[in-house]
Amino acid sequence: MKNNFFKTHSENIKKFNNGECVNAYEFLGAHYKDDYTEFVLWAPHATEVRLIGSFNSWNGKNYQMERYKDFWYIKVDNAKIGDTYKYEIYNGQNILVKSDPFAFWSALRPDTASSIYSLENDLNIVTNLENINEDVLNIYEIHIGSFITNNDGTFLNYKELAPKLTNYLIEMGYNCVEFMPLCEYPFDASWGYQITGFYSLTSRYGSPDDFKYLIQMLHSANIRVIIDWVPGHFCRDSHGLFQFDGQALYENEHAIIADNPCWGTTNFDFSKPQVNSFLISNAVFWLKEYGIDGIRVDAVANILYSNFGKNDNPLLKNKYGNFENIDGILFLKRLNNTISELFPNVIMIAEDSTDWPYVTKPVEIGGLGFDYKWNMGWMNDTLSYMKLDPIYRSYEHDKLTFPMCYAFNEKFILPISHDEVVHGKCSMLEKMPGFRFDKFAQLREFLVYMYGIPGKKLIFMGNEFGHSLEWRHYQQLEWNLLEYDEYSGMKRFTSDINHLYLNNSSFKSDLCGWEGFKWCNANDNDRSMLSFVRFSPDKEEFLVFVINFTPVKYDDFLIGVPVFCDYQEIINSDNIIYGGKNALNRGLIIPKVCEVGEMPFSISLNIPAFGGIILKPLIIRKED
Repeated sequence: MKNNFFKTHSENIKKFNNGECVNAYEFLGAHYKDDYTEFVLWAPHATEVRLIGSFNSWNGKNYQMERYKDFWYIKVDNAKIGDTYKYEIYNGQNILVKSDPFAFWSALRPDTASSIYSLENDLNIVTNLENINEDVLNIYEIHIGSFITNNDGTFLNYKELAPKLTNYLIEMGYNCVEFMPLCEYPFDASWGYQITGFYSLTSRYGSPDDFKYLIQMLHSANIRVIIDWVPGHFCRDSHGLFQFDGQALYENEHAIIADNPCWGTTNFDFSKPQVNSFLISNAVFWLKEYGIDGIRVDAVANILYSNFGKNDNPLLKNKYGNFENIDGILFLKRLNNTISELFPNVIMIAEDSTDWPYVTKPVEIGGLGFDYKWNMGWMNDTLSYMKLDPIYRSYEHDKLTFPMCYAFNEKFILPISHDEVVHGKCSMLEKMPGFRFDKFAQLREFLVYMYGIPGKKLIFMGNEFGHSLEWRHYQQLEWNLLEYDEYSGMKRFTSDINHLYLNNSSFKSDLCGWEGFKWCNANDNDRSMLSFVRFSPDKEEFLVFVINFTPVKYDDFLIGVPVFCDYQEIINSDNIIYGGKNALNRGLIIPKVCEVGEMPFSISLNIPAFGGIILKPLIIRKED
């Protein structure tokens, strides 16, 4: 049986060893075959491997695996779906007890065993969404365990979450949801970023079939599903990949290269072809078996640079004498080329904090091949500006305008993620200076600015209604706050601007460069005011944005506009229904033949303190 197995998979094994395999999970790991289960393991440094599990009372005496080159095999007649297991790995000196790197599911923590599971369920096949409009991506980032819980604080499972999350995303106007990592991980407070089971859906929230149900329901509402994925490093827990067969297998043998002091983890060694096969097959696995629509690659900087978070040890330098990780760069290019070829509708997103060029350019012209990059520079500049006392904002006005200097260098996502509302950074609401009313007003105007400038959008759960506390992974969001008008008003405002973003073609010009964006006035430092226009790709529609970052209200304020026509206010963040003071511009706004800034015409507006206004054109007039 062993010889037949390896004969059947000889080509796959060759590709695995060459770094060219994209389906390693189809022959490695545990595979149930109706009346028996095959177990296959890659462990080249082992001298003996025994299988232990619930089916043999955790005694591997008569369950020695047979060796084939660097692989180990056993067929077990009495191992069935739901049984748990591990590998006892002998290396001549020690006995290591490891979970299966290719297991599809795991026992619930703190148990660390792998679980036999079959994904071959024709009644629950999920496929990627096709032909979904990518002109606007409005992403809601979520940590499943703390979005909403049962009354006793226990987790909802994936299936229970499905209708609640889907209906909420529809109500709020998000067309994408991004899940923080769902690969198996041992420590809740790592949020899933320190992984032991890359192919194992975390059992915290239910089974793989439950998760498929969740994805199906989201897809039925045309909501894309994105997952956070962590291919740069892995957890050091003894049952995981670390020193897997007694030696460095998935990591580099040099500790200074393998060590990741930033997170207390171990870096993957991208120079090993088998590691490339393991990781690229893993990305394919999530896209193919679960129908995921996008992958956000975490900590790309840690893959691009061998000295990330470390002292500049000479051992970390490449053959050219610098710290660029050549093997990591090649891995990213190979990854994106593979996914683009196999899944043309899937989007690949880089969470990259560096100024590495061409992140979202095709590999064939020297790029990394991602579809989008998180704009961390925009996020840092904007949040540092918003935290300022308004009296000092005039001196830092360029923090709002400078990001437009490079806005079209890459295909950007503007992220306000979980990282910005933890570890003493305060919630988004509490970042804003001033009294309670002013905090809400500034959070609303911040969203007008964020949604107005080019770039796809991402916001972490809770920010949409002004979550008061920092995010806590161990308890649900403060949904009780929605009983109060200021929070429910904030939620309504976010929903309104989200739906405008999804449905107005003026937001679809991100890739048009400066053809889709024009400043009305970028240089009003003294009043900390911005005004600009977003044009639709065909230039037939446009929207005018005016944002006042001070507590000063202005009456009859002239704003430049591009077209001589009547205008109508469609969003005013100071509207009383949102919790504002109702300093609105009612009825038609009549234009004037009067140049203001770079615009040939103008309109007169009432501009609320800490207010953001969005206007749309109505009737085209002849110039008087």
